[in-house]
Amino acid sequence: MKKFVTILLIVALLALATLSLVSCKDNEGTTIRLNEVTHSVFYAPLYVAINEGYFAEEGLTIELTNGGGSDKTMTAIMSGQADIGLAGPETAVYVKAGGSSNYPVVFGQLTTKDGSFLIGRNPAQNFKWSDLEGKEIIGGRKGGMPQMCLEYALYKNGLENGKNITINYDVQFDLIASAFGSGTGDYCTMFEPVATAYQNAGKGYVQTDVGSEAGTIPYTCFMATKDYIKNNQDTVKAFMKAIIKATDFVMEKDNLTVANAIVESFPGTSTQDLENAVAQYKKIGAFKTTPTMLEEDYDKLIDILKFSKVLDKDVAYSDIIDNSIVNSLLD
Repeated sequence: MKKFVTILLIVALLALATLSLVSCKDNEGTTIRLNEVTHSVFYAPLYVAINEGYFAEEGLTIELTNGGGSDKTMTAIMSGQADIGLAGPETAVYVKAGGSSNYPVVFGQLTTKDGSFLIGRNPAQNFKWSDLEGKEIIGGRKGGMPQMCLEYALYKNGLENGKNITINYDVQFDLIASAFGSGTGDYCTMFEPVATAYQNAGKGYVQTDVGSEAGTIPYTCFMATKDYIKNNQDTVKAFMKAIIKATDFVMEKDNLTVANAIVESFPGTSTQDLENAVAQYKKIGAFKTTPTMLEEDYDKLIDILKFSKVLDKDVAYSDIIDNSIVNSLLD
């Protein structure tokens, strides 16, 4: 009897183990660990896809984490802590230029302008870029898209670091608001809804947006390692199908409807502030309505990387950009 019970226990344990393995296999690829560079209304289509159930419709569950900077998001991708990253495409260029064989590939573009707003300590009075001459600006991490687009916008207006303006590169991206609040710098940049919240609190005031001045550029993209994309084609395709639906929602619906769709992702932020942020991003044309990256836009990215002296050699468009998944959904 004791021997029989032991055998039954062994059989039960084996069955449980088999069931667990089957369960894992059935769910394989349905949960995506997604690391975003920062949490902002700038990425409204992502939160719409989550909250409106577009990912769920495709059989996907999103585990969302905040990298607090594109360098940290890239670290999460390369270390296997994240399956997909939402960050600036420059990070993939850096990894490829560094000689990695399993470098990240961009398979979808979400935004096409810089999404940051210039914040000053006093209300803007007919702001002109020349007002910044002789001032200190917190510019973020050197080599990141916010820093490079800001520098590019400044350069277009005759302002250069160390010449007639000072750019502070010593503050981490996710600490800019707190550093500015503690008295560092005369100006800084912030994304929404932080910029609006900061202004509402009387801590700083929006002067202008950086995106309109820097121009069209592939700013934030979805990327994963070559191996992940190769081994999870259906999952990546389902992911982008949900993003395309969500982007259409953002562009077609009124700003209040979009705000209500993303409010769950921004606890503590009013619907009114979210509505304002959505309106601002639509106004500057921040969202990429068709998530394929054009080669001419990629070339502009490379030019800016070289301008900022963070890249000294070309990295081929065909190495970094894979539009095939999105194109298969648009056919």
